[in-house]
Amino acid sequence: MEPRYDTLFYDGQCPLCAREVRALRRLNKGNLVLADIHQQRNGSLILPPHEMLLRRLHLMTWTGEWVTGLHATVRAWSHTPFGFLFNPLLWPGIYQIASPVYELWADRRYERKYACAECDAG
Repeated sequence: MEPRYDTLFYDGQCPLCAREVRALRRLNKGNLVLADIHQQRNGSLILPPHEMLLRRLHLMTWTGEWVTGLHATVRAWSHTPFGFLFNPLLWPGIYQIASPVYELWADRRYERKYACAECDAG
């Protein structure tokens, strides 16, 4: 049976993202690949647009399916001994609260780090 690797695409220029990835790297059971989106080159893998990768956490499963946002976070942590602690984020009721909070945080992070109204107007 061949190994099943998921790949998490993360923003290596984000201090919070980098901190989480360091923890994932340390706790990973060996079947999660961590890929900084700023270091990706054109290759055989077709990635979502760069802006989409910056706006939301993306994970490509070993079957080629893309999961994003909170689902990507929970799936990434499932590759560690502590993954069970993240599963409740996807439970009905909790997800309806956690997902909008994640989306709001992700949008604010992107706008503060990458969006520049003055630059776009020029």
